[in-house]
Amino acid sequence: MIPKGGMGGLMKQAQKMQEQMLKMQQEMEAREVSASSGGGMVEAVVNGKGELLRLKFDPEVVDPDDVEMLADLVVAAVGEAQRRAQDMMAEEMGKLTGGMKLPGLM
Repeated sequence: MIPKGGMGGLMKQAQKMQEQMLKMQQEMEAREVSASSGGGMVEAVVNGKGELLRLKFDPEVVDPDDVEMLADLVVAAVGEAQRRAQDMMAEEMGKLTGGMKLPGLM
């Protein structure tokens, strides 16, 4: 069923929604999300796109005899921060789309 205003009205609604989505994505990409591992010994900060921005280490976790543990903590912190960024984007997108799953958007 075509809404009031015909096809032109539908196109305007779609264009408005697209503009809102672009603006929301830009705002989310500028946000920072963090996660830590090892009880806070390693913290990763990513942006809304999931790109790694910073890593912070507690000096105690930097042990030359256990580099493998440090690597595991980094991977865990970065992975969790990226998951949180994805969740944040999906939640905000859901607010905009009313929960509709739109192909190609997320």
